[in-house]
Amino acid sequence: MKKVFNKSLGLVAALLLLAPTAVFAAKTNTLTSPDGKIAVELNIEKGQLGYTVKLDGRTVYTLSDITLKLGQETLPAGVAKVGKTFHVKNSFKPVVPLKFSTINEDYNQANISIGSGVTFQLRVMNNGVAHRFVLARKGDVEVMDETFRLIPADGFKAHRQPAPDNFNTSYEERYRHETLTEWGASDRKMTTLPLLLSGEGDVQLLLGQSDLDDYPHQFVNVDGNAIVPRYPKSPIKWEPRGDRSETITQEAPYIAKTTGRRALPWRWVAVTDSRGIVEQTLPVQLARRCAIDDPSWIKPGQFSWEWWNGAAPFGPDVNFRFGCNYETYCYFADFAAKFGVEYILLDEGWAKSTRDPFHGNDQLRLPELIKYCNAKGVKIVLWLPWLTVEQNMDTLFKTYAEWGIPAVKIDFMDHGDQWMVNFFKRVVQEAAKYKIIVDFHGAFTPAGLEYEYPNLISYEGILGLEQMGGCTPDNTVFLPYIRNAVGPADFTPGGMNNMQPAQYSARRPNSGAQGTRCFQMALYVVLESGVQMLADNPTRYYQNEDCTRYIASVPTTWDETRALEAKAGEYLIVAKRKGSKWFIGGITNATARDFRLKLDFIGAGPHKMTAFKDGVNADYQAMHYNKVEQNVTAATALDIHMAPNGGWAAVIE
Repeated sequence: MKKVFNKSLGLVAALLLLAPTAVFAAKTNTLTSPDGKIAVELNIEKGQLGYTVKLDGRTVYTLSDITLKLGQETLPAGVAKVGKTFHVKNSFKPVVPLKFSTINEDYNQANISIGSGVTFQLRVMNNGVAHRFVLARKGDVEVMDETFRLIPADGFKAHRQPAPDNFNTSYEERYRHETLTEWGASDRKMTTLPLLLSGEGDVQLLLGQSDLDDYPHQFVNVDGNAIVPRYPKSPIKWEPRGDRSETITQEAPYIAKTTGRRALPWRWVAVTDSRGIVEQTLPVQLARRCAIDDPSWIKPGQFSWEWWNGAAPFGPDVNFRFGCNYETYCYFADFAAKFGVEYILLDEGWAKSTRDPFHGNDQLRLPELIKYCNAKGVKIVLWLPWLTVEQNMDTLFKTYAEWGIPAVKIDFMDHGDQWMVNFFKRVVQEAAKYKIIVDFHGAFTPAGLEYEYPNLISYEGILGLEQMGGCTPDNTVFLPYIRNAVGPADFTPGGMNNMQPAQYSARRPNSGAQGTRCFQMALYVVLESGVQMLADNPTRYYQNEDCTRYIASVPTTWDETRALEAKAGEYLIVAKRKGSKWFIGGITNATARDFRLKLDFIGAGPHKMTAFKDGVNADYQAMHYNKVEQNVTAATALDIHMAPNGGWAAVIE
């Protein structure tokens, strides 16, 4: 059994030896955040477990009826007892830093005994609250259910992604924006995590989970005025259905059968404002630390991708028939090499059969293509359906390592029961043995595995550009505040055929992207992912070389993140630092916006700024943009205009 507690608990033990900490007011059963802004009032009366969360003295939500059912036993079983409380202040460095190269932890925690061999841990941070159950029982246990009732204060609105009642989802639905009453009356009540609740005064509550292991993904539903969790049952029998998926033919009565000595996943709520949602790091703080002894081989980067554009280059230098063939992919490799893009992705069609991951189609000449790409300094990534991976796990990654394939994209899992959660982990563990990175598509949202095994470089689980007409800016603007706020998201941005939603009609091979050119460019800064796709055709990128050079220069990992202007679901301007360079990306919904942006964060000395701004006609001709170069200092204030569904992108060096 791997250890499940963060290394920072060594620091906890040291602190406990030094002196008790005054973080818990026993008379009122109140645990506060280190900065005192969040107060959590516990209810631990006989047979009851719950708490009320206050921000600056104002109640923002209550969590009641917290229970854990193990077999026939329901906990808490009697009077809960508060044990040790402590304060931790610590820092660590994630292998793949999506926001900060150093993560700072600062929290107060109480451990509460709720029954024989079961502890309830409550953690209060300066920007959120988290709880989990920790088990210390012999043998295996059957977890029948884990419940709570979360009741937000009056005035909160839910921004949620619906899911089918059978829990089978690719997490690519449009967000719905409803009061709890409207949610309760809707046709689809089941909802994925994360869930955003927006209240008065820009109070934002983001619900998520972390340290998910050998346990099902949590969903939520609404019951009257409360949000309640739901879990898929553990499958015990399933049969393949076609080449890509399966049919579950028998379910267990429990949601998980697991070891009796472990911690269950963290249930967390970020309690902050719009800027704080973008900057928060709760998922990584609550996740396990890296389990790979030497992760230096994990190389985040950019992919040139052919599926979205139909693998159909059309430039004056194209004298071959396009398709999943040697000549087309050599063209993609040449493009990637020219612009410093690290990888090219061979999506569906590269193999003779989706069931056969070891033989490329006859036109591909895969061994020859690998040699060609290696000579260009470009690496090949192969797409696979998950069922093929499962059926060939014993030899797949070993074979790919021998071929020189450093990464795979795995698709169509589409559900998050205990078996599938464990499949994700088995894949990344096996891939790590052979120094292969993994990008999961058709996947549930991140919940901590990507930090334990950082070769899990990204997940899809997002309504991204591949949805063509369904991928509208008004939905995309919510992503930094919901889906991308909990972990890496492979959105596949970069469309050069830009259209306002009212004019959108394009499909492959001339795929269109809704929003302005600068909206698409800014997404490379705004969205977080260890891999970023260049989704469009190399020919289009050659035709727009100044935009392409900017896109290809944007890092995929960051040292520092600052939300400069933010309002959840309406707009965001974020600045991110890599070394001494600052990249800035801004996006807006259908409302045009103007900002005055201070650059007091860039440091002393003169700097050069290269910026891309919406052109005067971008509200209709979405491809209209202007490139601006100017010298700036920390005293400079920029006037920024974004057209409807527009953006702004810059680099300062």
